[in-house]
Amino acid sequence: MIELSEMVRELRRELTAAISEGDGERLRFELGPVEIEASVSVSKEAAGDAKLRFWIVDTGAAAKLTRADTQRITFTLHPRLTDSGASPLISGDDVPHER
Repeated sequence: MIELSEMVRELRRELTAAISEGDGERLRFELGPVEIEASVSVSKEAAGDAKLRFWIVDTGAAAKLTRADTQRITFTLHPRLTDSGASPLISGDDVPHER
């Protein structure tokens, strides 16, 4: 399982790569809201800092965990470029079976 923060960090890296690959392309796409839906398992560490963590659960593992241990969450990210505050433009090569 991976932490929710790691999933968002990897998504940011992928979107940043797509933006870089689109530089100089004639056709670009404005990146709109990014909707994410995930099954998560919530755990709380018993250590002194008592940190609450959200872990992404894959479909197979979710079936093995009890209903009380997993939650389904949906959230929407609104990407903005730090220098201009504008919605980023992305582009890139076609990927086989991409939708």
